[in-house]
Amino acid sequence: MTATIRKATPDDLDTVAPLFDLYRVFYGKPSDPALARDFIQARMARNESVILLAEIGRDAVGFTQLYPAFSSVSATRTWILNDLLVVPEARRSGVARALLVAAADFARDDGALRLELETDHDNATAQALYHAMGWTAYDGTLRFRLPLR
Repeated sequence: MTATIRKATPDDLDTVAPLFDLYRVFYGKPSDPALARDFIQARMARNESVILLAEIGRDAVGFTQLYPAFSSVSATRTWILNDLLVVPEARRSGVARALLVAAADFARDDGALRLELETDHDNATAQALYHAMGWTAYDGTLRFRLPLR
């Protein structure tokens, strides 16, 4: 069965929040359903992100969360694909690919210059999918961060 991808609404909070909690656990954080729910609720209430929800039948099987950004040099919007999760039982069934296609379609329809993401250096499965779908690494650039807490 193929996944259906749609933009999540505030009515989907109780569906998206557990997926977001699983995403955080995947990256080594302890499960905290209340924190996950509060975080997603705040993003939705403030219109600070776009969440695309993957469903097979009535089951939520994955999501991706996009954050708006801008390219000053190009004077246009970009989108950052910050979160992507497919539940274990739905992996290897095309859900991640469908979410990535939907994210690209959304950003393109929004007039964005590009869609960006980053993944862990050891996430070979994700990297293989990104390469297969035409994503390219930033050649000649370095990312820096300044911890604030």
